[in-house]
Amino acid sequence: MSPDTSDADRPAPRPDPTAGPVPGPPAAPAPDPTEGLVHGPPAHQPPAGPFAGPPQYPFGAPPTGPVLAGPVPSERRPGRVIGVALGAAAVLTALGVPLGLLWAAVAPDTPVVKTAEGAVYAQPQPEQPIAADGWFSLLGLGFGVLAALALWVLLRRRRGPVGLLAGAAGGLGAALVAWQVGRRVGLSAYERLLASAPDGQAFTKPADLRAGGLHRLFDLLPLPYGNLLLPAFGVAVTYTLLAGWSRWPSLRPEPEPDLSWVYAAPPATGPQVSSGSADSPAPTAAPEPPAPGAAGSPRG
Repeated sequence: MSPDTSDADRPAPRPDPTAGPVPGPPAAPAPDPTEGLVHGPPAHQPPAGPFAGPPQYPFGAPPTGPVLAGPVPSERRPGRVIGVALGAAAVLTALGVPLGLLWAAVAPDTPVVKTAEGAVYAQPQPEQPIAADGWFSLLGLGFGVLAALALWVLLRRRRGPVGLLAGAAGGLGAALVAWQVGRRVGLSAYERLLASAPDGQAFTKPADLRAGGLHRLFDLLPLPYGNLLLPAFGVAVTYTLLAGWSRWPSLRPEPEPDLSWVYAAPPATGPQVSSGSADSPAPTAAPEPPAPGAAGSPRG
């Protein structure tokens, strides 16, 4: 075939059987399964030059995968919140029974003498009624502190104004129950002696409150006063202090943020240099350049 033959008249070249497969047109890119998701912050980028500023993430590259939003918490139902608050107040009120029994056990009885006008103190200024008021105040205040701690720990999902109101109402109810239970311990025996004992006989009167009680507002609404308010006061003060020292703005435990990517090792941005360990092969030395005049052949 002469060189003047045109390209159209030349036969097509035969494929080489020893060659690999003939590359075809480029395939279309596969669809991205993460398309439409919210991705994390961009990966760590090396500085553009020697005078570039510090990297955006100096402690390593943040995660670059898709960030999926967590489940949206459902709204709390008001009826359930009110039910939990009423239940907590009822439990605290019921705990006033053992509180009253404890007060009756530690408070001293007051010695009295039977006269024609009734029972009078055996001493002009007895100390037992003052001790009974003091014991009730200390026990009530301690009860309020412990009740606030229990509400804060057990009702951690209901922390806030609801827990504070439930604790204050329960503390007030517990004080009223404790007063009525404690003063009735031994009261029937005292009334029997007061009615049947002869004049001049000495016996004791059970503990009662003089620095606290109930008085009626406009002869209709009974209002507590005095040391009956100390349990509710202890609950309110302790609960408020716990809320002020809480590290969570919502007062409820919140999940800690994942900061593991901050302490990850930064990616390699340049050539790796061998550390010279015993297992790695030694680098081969470069050949020395030939001496001057060694490249040419010697003249005969």
